[in-house]
Amino acid sequence: MTDTGPALVSILRQGSQLIASIHTALDDTQMVRFQQDLVHQIGEHRARGVVIDVAALDVLDSFGSRTLRDIAEMARLRGAATVIVGIQPEVAFTMVTLGMDTGSVHTALDLEEGLAYLGGAGGQPSTAARARSAQRR
Repeated sequence: MTDTGPALVSILRQGSQLIASIHTALDDTQMVRFQQDLVHQIGEHRARGVVIDVAALDVLDSFGSRTLRDIAEMARLRGAATVIVGIQPEVAFTMVTLGMDTGSVHTALDLEEGLAYLGGAGGQPSTAARARSAQRR
């Protein structure tokens, strides 16, 4: 996202999936740029699934939470499923306490579970992942 210093986010392609990792807390401008970059790359790579890894974040504010929901909706409109992985316990506690949520966006414990949800290279949630998701509801 910036030309100097360490990368704040990385977006990697694995088959028909994109794996976006947020490495540090982003300000609102950086979050919007991340959103634009990711949505652009969904079309560029014809991605069928997107994993957003937030494991490195110890804070997620309301703007960040809403932006992640917006990214998932934009991805859905472009034909890609989204799963958010790695929400830390403290972040989950704070989100619940403050009444923030990820809306209808699927979440998973870690990258492995997120990719399993998306069904590997096919980009569609696996049968087992859909069953687990249905059980949670």
